[in-house]
Amino acid sequence: MNGEKHEDKPVIGVLAWEGGGSQALAGLEAIPGNMLHPDTFDIPLRVVRVDGANYHTVVERPDRRVLDGMIAASRAMAVEGIRAITTSCGFNAIFQKELAAAAPVPVFTSSLLQVPLAQAMIGNGRRVGILTADSRCLTRAHLVGVGIDQPEQLAIAGMEESREFTRALSDPEAVIDPELFIGDIVAVATRLRARHPDLGALVLECTDLPPASEALRAELGLPVFDILTLVNMVCRTVAA
Repeated sequence: MNGEKHEDKPVIGVLAWEGGGSQALAGLEAIPGNMLHPDTFDIPLRVVRVDGANYHTVVERPDRRVLDGMIAASRAMAVEGIRAITTSCGFNAIFQKELAAAAPVPVFTSSLLQVPLAQAMIGNGRRVGILTADSRCLTRAHLVGVGIDQPEQLAIAGMEESREFTRALSDPEAVIDPELFIGDIVAVATRLRARHPDLGALVLECTDLPPASEALRAELGLPVFDILTLVNMVCRTVAA
């Protein structure tokens, strides 16, 4: 839904990591095309920072206290008039079922919800690839949580292979170069396809990766799904 801006009341809410403390992560959010960049969508989003939600409590060691905070924030946003809720980290897929059951409005925690759609589109003869923040932390529980019934059929690569992304996580003061960052993403995806020539589509788990989506489509010649494609689709279903 890129194009002319519309100053309407938000209908999509975003449960985001707690703010402050990392110039590097703020730098990722400042790259055009990032989910939280103010110019990425032509609709306004209602962003709520969830206390205690960060890389350690969402990606490395999913913390149920974060889930409790997201449930409370979801209920508050629904009272405000928000009609559907997503999150700023695809690893919240592990909480999809519980959060959707507890929230009074539809919830789509992760771009990984698009994996079954992508697989249906390309048929069983080809493989869906996932580009994730950290392949070491993406478990079967995350995948099954969003309705992926054959996780073993996927091709998965993680951004732990990326120098710029790793710097953003390890050095809070790092200044991230957007061109190098996007180049790293394309390089990781290109290596993934080399390992899996039957790759038929790519889903970006991490919400920091969409700035590279256009470059990935051009380089791979494949459908690329990300949190932006999912937000735009869901917005069409709930906007009056």
